[in-house]
Amino acid sequence: MSTSVKPRIHFLDVTNRDGVQTARTGLSKFGKTMVNFYLGRLGVAQSEIGFPFLFHEVPYVRAQTALERAGAFGSLRLSGWCRAVAADVERSAGLGLRHYNLSISTSDQMLQNKFRGRLDRGALIREMTAAVRAAKDAGAETVGVNAEDGSRTDEGFLTEFALAAREAGADRLRYCDTIGGDTPGRIGERFAKLAGATGMPIETHCHNDLGMAVANSLAGAFGDLAAGQDAWINTCVNGIGERSGNADLISCILALRHGFGVPEGAEIGDELDLTWGRRFAAWASYAFGQPLPNNQPGVGPNAFAHESGIHADGALKDHRNYELYDEELLGPYPSERHARAGRIVLTGEYGGMAGFRHVMDDLGVEVTDETRTFELVQLVNASTGRPLTDDELRLIAAHPQELSLLYPGLL
Repeated sequence: MSTSVKPRIHFLDVTNRDGVQTARTGLSKFGKTMVNFYLGRLGVAQSEIGFPFLFHEVPYVRAQTALERAGAFGSLRLSGWCRAVAADVERSAGLGLRHYNLSISTSDQMLQNKFRGRLDRGALIREMTAAVRAAKDAGAETVGVNAEDGSRTDEGFLTEFALAAREAGADRLRYCDTIGGDTPGRIGERFAKLAGATGMPIETHCHNDLGMAVANSLAGAFGDLAAGQDAWINTCVNGIGERSGNADLISCILALRHGFGVPEGAEIGDELDLTWGRRFAAWASYAFGQPLPNNQPGVGPNAFAHESGIHADGALKDHRNYELYDEELLGPYPSERHARAGRIVLTGEYGGMAGFRHVMDDLGVEVTDETRTFELVQLVNASTGRPLTDDELRLIAAHPQELSLLYPGLL
């Protein structure tokens, strides 16, 4: 059942799992660490940090859990994504993660054309419940079960699947609109029915193939609330994700805060600080190598720009004539040291100690472990292949011991 006296909306960001799977893009392990840093500053409830059963994620996961213990991410909860296979969960045990999402396809389309007879509905449920029990036996505090292709899954079977997950110990069902075909009215009704029938929160995971990921995410969340359950919305920074992307984090927050007709009582259950919004969006654009669209809600270059005569005249008289919310809500655009024109000294992979000290002094950063921090700057720059940002340098200086876990055997 819901853990809140009054149901609330929470965000579970999946940039570090679904976002990094985006074709023609990528992010270093340190880059994924920075995603968690920014999510923590924003006040997001949970980050799906990646795939703890993969060998190349193990040092990264260990570093994240160490940083979590050190307070680097605020109150952000870290969760791992696994296939709903007990072996994946068992392989992940011992890395310090306390939250999991376990995923398996549930639609007839996937059973027939992805599994191709290897699983039927009964076998699918048996695999899922075994994985849930393995996670709980390993000490997981919360487990979400993902119904991949949930939007194409028969409602009766989806309810059966969710009830079996709950009986095994799962805390939430993730309803995945895997191919982005849902519409707001439909998904809202399905969420209300599922949440009511199962007595558990149904988590939105919406793709943007029809441009409705944000609208669908809100509609699904409202269905949860109508059934008396907490709502969990999956998002990605800047709406990145496979194919046409996932629900955009900033857009979802803005829509809940400023949208017309948001149901009474549809409140966000965490203290969010949107003044980090522009810094996160700009950093992600830089780190992923994906230009921020001019019309990106809230954080795009044109989000508060006016040119046409009627609009400019009205905005000059009172910006509220043509703006739904104040741009100050999203914080300042970052002015990065590495992007300054003219004479500049940077520090990185091939830099020396004099340049390192100059940069840290210029940023006003106190360095407590100079040798370790300097070596980390070199390693991180080598892994990202681009100049380090001010926030990246500050995080390295603040947590050199924990970040050393990213590079086992090198420091």
